[in-house]
Amino acid sequence: MRRLLEGHGHAETLFLRQVWWTAIGHFRQLHPEYEVKDFQDGTRFIDFAYLRPPYRVAIEIDGFGPHARDIDRSRFGDNLMRQNQLVLDGWKVLRFSYDDITHKQRRCQKMILHFMGRWYGDEQSPSLSLANREKEIVRLAASSMSPLKPRDVAEQLGIRVEHARRWLHSLHQKGIIRPASGQKRVRSYVWDAAGKNFFL
Repeated sequence: MRRLLEGHGHAETLFLRQVWWTAIGHFRQLHPEYEVKDFQDGTRFIDFAYLRPPYRVAIEIDGFGPHARDIDRSRFGDNLMRQNQLVLDGWKVLRFSYDDITHKQRRCQKMILHFMGRWYGDEQSPSLSLANREKEIVRLAASSMSPLKPRDVAEQLGIRVEHARRWLHSLHQKGIIRPASGQKRVRSYVWDAAGKNFFL
């Protein structure tokens, strides 16, 4: 929030407003311009570091010009080595293009939710009580890139379709998932990125 008020870079501010905030609903544990040591004993800055045990996630926003079109061979190699060093130091790395943040925000939001579901999906807000089966379905919904059908849930969890339908309805009632758009009759659900009652 402080960085937004002080004036963060355009691409980074766009990411915060149209991707991260829409998908997650808070900035807790997200640090902009996070300083790290590099492989040449210097310092570099990660656009955003999500520091939440047991992982450290580096999020980089790359414009086509400075990161591809206008780059020379030396800098190209340096960028790759920089990412390799982060991985060797135990960081998980996510990269987004400026064009995707500008024109494909929903795709970027899904990627954020995907990593949250994959790496942190077993945790929940203390204000919302979920059954173990609901947690499993939340992980599936957060990591799925397509709408989740009762049959999909039943196959993944080894339960009957009618039970899967009941669990999905329960999560919908709690505001965690919503019916896939454009459906007159509810046949599948998607993760509700706008829901702020459940924080991964």
